[in-house]
Amino acid sequence: MRSSECDVVIVGVGGQGVILISDVIGRAAVKAGKPVRGAETHGMAQRGGSVVNHTRIGCSLSPLVALGSADVLLALEPAEALRFCQFLSPDGVVLVNTRPVLPITVTTGKASYPSMDEILQPLRQLCKEVLTIDATTLAKQAGTEQAMNVVMLGALSRFIPLEEELLLEALAEVVPSKYLSANRKAFALGKTEVESGRQM
Repeated sequence: MRSSECDVVIVGVGGQGVILISDVIGRAAVKAGKPVRGAETHGMAQRGGSVVNHTRIGCSLSPLVALGSADVLLALEPAEALRFCQFLSPDGVVLVNTRPVLPITVTTGKASYPSMDEILQPLRQLCKEVLTIDATTLAKQAGTEQAMNVVMLGALSRFIPLEEELLLEALAEVVPSKYLSANRKAFALGKTEVESGRQM
């Protein structure tokens, strides 16, 4: 299922924890002795702005994932999956958190947010598989809604060439100890969600 190389594009909005995911992957790859490259290419960490991170496992060249070549597009926000779908390989997989973050243009009535079907249908035409996850609800089950990104990391763990133990070791290095138990639960719930094959 997983080769020794994997190109991942992680997208979301500021405040969702895109950078934490890439940090954990990078640390785990180093522990595994694999070359890893990464770059944040767009957006800022301010809440509400688009954030895009390229993470390349097993790559020692460019940190940027080429258009049409991402093995996985990990979207912490559904509309962001559609915004950056041009990175997807036809053989790629999309993991989408189904809980939207509504921009101010939507909340003020100046624009409308697309339906989930309007987001998912184009994605399904672009790649091999689209998996949807209500990561926010699963994070609440784990004990903290802020662990939504770690739910998505758990889901991603099924598609990248890194051992779960190394990912959890790396997670323990970046998450405060008082939140580690909830984050471990969040990781496990995300992984289980993918293994169960639930989709919209």
